[in-house]
Amino acid sequence: MVRARVTSVSLGSAMSSGAVAGLVFGLFLGALLGALASWLAGAIVDWERQLGFSLGVTQQLLPFGDQISALEPVADLWYVVAPVGALIVGLLGAIIGGLAGGLWAALVNRGFMSIDVTVAAQEAAEHRAIVRAVPDRRVKPRRRAIGR
Repeated sequence: MVRARVTSVSLGSAMSSGAVAGLVFGLFLGALLGALASWLAGAIVDWERQLGFSLGVTQQLLPFGDQISALEPVADLWYVVAPVGALIVGLLGAIIGGLAGGLWAALVNRGFMSIDVTVAAQEAAEHRAIVRAVPDRRVKPRRRAIGR
């Protein structure tokens, strides 16, 4: 085992790795938030309807009043709201992840942070096996004497 220290990191690869990680996390979180928003809008619309029927009052006098017309499409189009929420939060997460990856790479490249790496030396054993299998061309093979 060989212990080493990384002295520089590619800025582009660090930013793209951070962006991918942020996108994946943002897609998951955005889908959950979109589904929650759609469910909550549906629950509020149903509650307002029930409250309006039981109290017998007009829509303007209810707690959410005129916002019901804006909440109904959110509740009805849940299959659009969840993916759109996932994309919006995912893109925001990708931007934040890319910037965080770039900051991390800049800190490593400037020497403020270090990365300790342990590497197993398997290549040496494989290299020796290849060297034994391939004959050395510089050494001339011995010729057998006549009669042996």
